[in-house]
Amino acid sequence: MFRLSGGGGRCIMVSDWPRLHHEAALSAVLPLGNYEMKRIICLLVLLCSVLAAQSLQSVDARLAAMDTAVKAAQSAGDNAWMLVCSALVLMMTGPGLALFYGGLVRKKNVLGTMMQSFIMMALVTVLWAFVGYSLSFGEWSAVVGDLRYAFLNGVGAAPNADYAATIPQQTFMIYQLMFAIITPALITGAFAERMKFSAMLVFMTLWSLLVYFPMAHMVWGKGGFLNAFLGGRIPCLDFAGGTVVHITSGVSALVCALYLGKRHGYPHGQIKPHSLVLSFIGACLLWVGWFGFNAGSALGSSALATSAFVATHFGAAAAAIGWVIAEWIRTGKPSVLGGISGAVAGLVAITPASGFVKPMPALLIGFAAGVVCYFMVAAVKMKLGYDDSLDAFGVHGVGGTLGALLTGVFATNQVNDALKDASGKALPLGLVDGNAAQVLSQLAGIAIAWGLAIVATLAILKFCDAIIGLRVERDHEIEGLDLSLHGEEGYSFDS
Repeated sequence: MFRLSGGGGRCIMVSDWPRLHHEAALSAVLPLGNYEMKRIICLLVLLCSVLAAQSLQSVDARLAAMDTAVKAAQSAGDNAWMLVCSALVLMMTGPGLALFYGGLVRKKNVLGTMMQSFIMMALVTVLWAFVGYSLSFGEWSAVVGDLRYAFLNGVGAAPNADYAATIPQQTFMIYQLMFAIITPALITGAFAERMKFSAMLVFMTLWSLLVYFPMAHMVWGKGGFLNAFLGGRIPCLDFAGGTVVHITSGVSALVCALYLGKRHGYPHGQIKPHSLVLSFIGACLLWVGWFGFNAGSALGSSALATSAFVATHFGAAAAAIGWVIAEWIRTGKPSVLGGISGAVAGLVAITPASGFVKPMPALLIGFAAGVVCYFMVAAVKMKLGYDDSLDAFGVHGVGGTLGALLTGVFATNQVNDALKDASGKALPLGLVDGNAAQVLSQLAGIAIAWGLAIVATLAILKFCDAIIGLRVERDHEIEGLDLSLHGEEGYSFDS
């Protein structure tokens, strides 16, 4: 009920409204007194207030519903993109890397070499589910995470706002797993055709635990020592894995090659790729899959993902041209192997920079990687005499180091403005932004990645050699690993 002024201050009940509405209609044709006029005016004001309140409530409800729908649409779009990127990165290992490496070895080792990439898809997945994800993205110290996510406890549909606020944490987890799979698989190119399969399994298990998981935490984990965005002491910029993936695997590959020694007959025997066709297909699959590797590291279908996509493609293209030109000048012939190797070198070098640089610097980084990696593989390796079978160090170790360093030069907040000061202003990133200190931070990250890879890899090799023995017997190496270790052949021309 409502109390109206005038007319003795009597009360009006809600049940009186129909009659009062009738009286209001009559007032249009009948003269009204002071009391009736006040009563009608007050009722009209009351009615307008009620209708306005209902209208405001309706608008608020609709805005809230619209906001919820927009967030749900963004989450669905980002989640779809990240699942596609996860599949693309897995494709880089199998079939991409398996075909690329498989074609570069002799035909008696094609299955054994491809199996090394394939088995990483299984082995590392189990390690990741048990402890790998937690050690990489949990919170404990600046070097390694804790076991809060062990056995994927608490990793479900709810996003982890520290890492990816618009996708389920389970999506973030599976995407990061694909990086953990391909990284140790890259190392196998250094000891191809001469390591025991059993020793390789033990080595890769320990290497993932002691090198990859800590390095991933230091660069990408919350509170990691090198994390530029989540409280790291040294702000090392690594968008998609220059230090975490390529330097650690490439440097570890060099240690493996030196420790195991040369293949029988190297470099004087006929040790040539048995199928550049397979390697060509593998390299093209790597190029396509790398869009998931780099553009996916934006963790959403955003403009930053587009920028990383463009930088990735430009870097690969320029590197292929750089390698081919350098080879053409030096040998007089541009080879197919040179072209595909150059593209991979460019993809490696642009990886840490992909989410921080503009297209023209991406071309420059790629071209530099093509030329530098070519001379590392064609001249320096021959000069030093080590047997890095498939040039894992020359491409990934050297290319990753070059890319990480040049990231500190060309990174700009015009591409990535995620790093802000207290007032919300984007901070300068690289030398081109006026932040020369970033080059020093990149050097520190490179040094830590090199140091961890060398020390841990050497220790793991010595342990595996002591308990299992690393290298296959001479007769088995001559026969080929396909028959001696796996009991099968890649090609049967009798059937």
